Amino acid sequence: MAVSTIPHFKNDEGVHQIAIGVKEFMCCGASEPHDHPHVFLDMGDDNEIVCPYCSTLYVFKGGLPASSSEPEGCLAETGH
Repeated sequence: MAVSTIPHFKNDEGVHQIAIGVKEFMCCGASEPHDHPHVFLDMGDDNEIVCPYCSTLYVFKGGLPASSSEPEGCLAETGH
């Protein structure tokens, strides 16, 4: 059985836009206890998507590793 890890991103700073290197991911909103339901988002053929809970605009940036973000520090530690 193959195991894949879907990166989780958070927006503790309340920035309007976060650049990420993946098109499929989870948005947590902010760190606990201020998070929202962890929602799976898939950009598909697009290069951006808005989280329906927190309105953060996620923009795909090719070449950015899956474990990075711009601004830095938006990768959430999920403990999974």
